[in-house]
Amino acid sequence: MVVVFGVFALLALGVLVAGNWYLWRRLFRDTTRGPGLARRAGAAGIAAGWVLAVGAVVGERAGAPFWLQQVLAWPGFLWLALSIYLLLAVAAGEVVRPLLRRLLERRARATAAVPQAQPVPAGTVPPQAPEAEPEPAPLPEPSRRLFVSRALAGAAAAAAVGTVGYGTYGVLRGPAVKRVTVPLAKLPRAAHGYRIAVVSDIHLGPILGRGFAQKVVDTINATQPDIVAVVGDLVDGSVKNLGPAAAPLSQLKAPSYFVTGNHEYFSGARQWVQEVRRLGLHPLENARTELPWFDLAGVNDIAGESEGQGPDFTKALGDRDAARACVLLAHQPVQIHDAVKHGVDLQLSGHTHGGQLWPGNFIAAAANPTVAGLERYGDTQLYVSRGAGAWGPPTRVGAPSDITVIELASTQA
Repeated sequence: MVVVFGVFALLALGVLVAGNWYLWRRLFRDTTRGPGLARRAGAAGIAAGWVLAVGAVVGERAGAPFWLQQVLAWPGFLWLALSIYLLLAVAAGEVVRPLLRRLLERRARATAAVPQAQPVPAGTVPPQAPEAEPEPAPLPEPSRRLFVSRALAGAAAAAAVGTVGYGTYGVLRGPAVKRVTVPLAKLPRAAHGYRIAVVSDIHLGPILGRGFAQKVVDTINATQPDIVAVVGDLVDGSVKNLGPAAAPLSQLKAPSYFVTGNHEYFSGARQWVQEVRRLGLHPLENARTELPWFDLAGVNDIAGESEGQGPDFTKALGDRDAARACVLLAHQPVQIHDAVKHGVDLQLSGHTHGGQLWPGNFIAAAANPTVAGLERYGDTQLYVSRGAGAWGPPTRVGAPSDITVIELASTQA
């Protein structure tokens, strides 16, 4: 196992080094006439970006002083996002590069083929022709290469910065509200229109703090739900560092329920369960509560298995009345298979972020049965929220954040 891990680590390192060399080559070496300050500055900038990125990730996981996490987080995590889109944009430029060079070469040949003016015999007056704009001299081959490289590098940088900037703005302005109607066969007529506000993956941490939590709470309260379901990954850090950031959760007006996500187990799950209870939420730790018209259950995240606190579907669902509708809170979509076995009608999950950074949605799809939205698995339906916040880069591309209001519909109505 150690050998396999070592091989994969070396492969990952090799890919990382090769990718960054390729970036440096296209953005700095190919856009300059020779060795000099620009090339050295480019190499130093790329290396510094990765030092900050690794420092941000390691500092968060290792529990570094919170002020240091905050110093590293913004530049380090934004560099992660920026490097992804720089690489994609530069790679896309490879398609355009030969076309642009061919266009310039054709223009140069056309200019060279223009006939030269014939000499006029002495003593004659040449006819006057209207003045025209002089044709620009064609670029020599080395200058054409440099021009193409600079044009594509500038376009790639502009596209990457614009993408990351817009994606970051989308996160910081707060999640949008989605409304989804879910019919349940066992739901009584009296519960038709019952609303559950689903929020996942808030990821309070060194970047998203108390102000962001307040936006989330205000957005939820504005929807006037019957209950609130917080389905994991609330935080990236300890209660000591992030307790004040989570304090706005106490302002949730509807009865609120909480289950752990994998990031809670990186951050002290036991302490966070106590903290959310103190803030007025009801943790469902492999437990169930009987609401007037249906059962609401919750299971711990799979990551809790390492601490002996993993999901226990039998404890949460084993002795329930199967004639009643059941809604299950479970952080990861992969838990749907156990939910189907236990006759759950609807599972509410998060975890995937919808991929967060395109094309991450393809990676998320390979690891999860559903990346986002509502799907059916036998008699069980699964709804996966894209999440309200973001992990790592405070940026989303192609996967906007959301708070979803699930409106339950009775088929008897």
